[in-house]
Amino acid sequence: MSVSDIPRRKAEKTDLEGGGMKQFFSGKRIVVTGGVGSVGSEIVKQLLEFDVDCIRVVDNNESALFEMEMAHGAHPQVRFYHCDITDEREMMRTFSTMDLCFHTAALKHVPSCERSPFSAVNVNIQGCEVVGRAALANGLQKVIFTSSDKAVNPTNVMGTSKLMGERLFTAMNFLRSADAHTAFACTRFGNVLGSRGSVVPLFVRQIENGGPVTVTDARMTRFVMTMPQAARLVIESMVVAHGGEVFITKMPVLRITDLAEVMIDRLAPHYGTSPEIAITTPRPGEKLWEELSTDEESGRILEGSEFLVVLPSGMTPEERERYTYDTLDLQKSDAVYHSDREEKIDAPAIRALLAEPGVLPDDLGPRFEN
Repeated sequence: MSVSDIPRRKAEKTDLEGGGMKQFFSGKRIVVTGGVGSVGSEIVKQLLEFDVDCIRVVDNNESALFEMEMAHGAHPQVRFYHCDITDEREMMRTFSTMDLCFHTAALKHVPSCERSPFSAVNVNIQGCEVVGRAALANGLQKVIFTSSDKAVNPTNVMGTSKLMGERLFTAMNFLRSADAHTAFACTRFGNVLGSRGSVVPLFVRQIENGGPVTVTDARMTRFVMTMPQAARLVIESMVVAHGGEVFITKMPVLRITDLAEVMIDRLAPHYGTSPEIAITTPRPGEKLWEELSTDEESGRILEGSEFLVVLPSGMTPEERERYTYDTLDLQKSDAVYHSDREEKIDAPAIRALLAEPGVLPDDLGPRFEN
């Protein structure tokens, strides 16, 4: 099958700011893998704003599944399944009769993946394969994979496994059946502030305990976004994806030391502590900066005010012309975004980010409001 076989239609013309999102998801049956995780659970929360028919939450964390099921008792259309994404028989069962899939299940922590590389390969690569097979066999319309900026020029197991997941999702667009075609696309995140295992809850605990607040290198910079922003990126990408693309939200950049200083300034008085910042050493596989895109991708990027879209490789310019996004106002670009080269946000902007919903516990967030 040649590249020219996909896709031959425009993305559905949908007003992302108006009723188009609601129209797209109305009556849809949706499966969310890793659905009790930080991003997965936020996606479920936002999908409930639309008139969806059914949401299946798939995860292998039994306790978290139970807690989330109790919290969603008022939403009978949300159903919960204990299933490992590498179990193909169970995935086939949970994907049956579904229309769409948000694939968020993954091992996401760099040091953990360095220590347990075979588990990272099993979940992040073979898990993507199983998700793809289940989606194709059940004739799903679209599947979106949540990747990471660590997949760009990766230096660690986690980033490399995420890059392979992206490549698998692009390649799976060629695996059409005689009567159906499942579109596979990716989103690429920066660091999600407030997610489990992120630096923000770590700094809160360290400040509460009196310090030190540990930063692995004073030069470290990161692209950052909030949980609702991350989930909205994935949901919007589902609406407009043709198949094979990588959708990236343009994000602010901060220095980790600046984040630590702002958090100490606002939280130390609350806890009655006086912590100091301690510079340690980078953890195994940790980068000093992150990238959103590569030099190689720069020849096939579309850019708008909020989005970057990396078009699939291996296509002619004429074939890429078929990828149009009426609602995103994108232009061809050779952008390469690198956190060490971008302007860093200042303390007031960091405080504003920390005050956003979902970044900190409700009792702490107001302390960062200007």
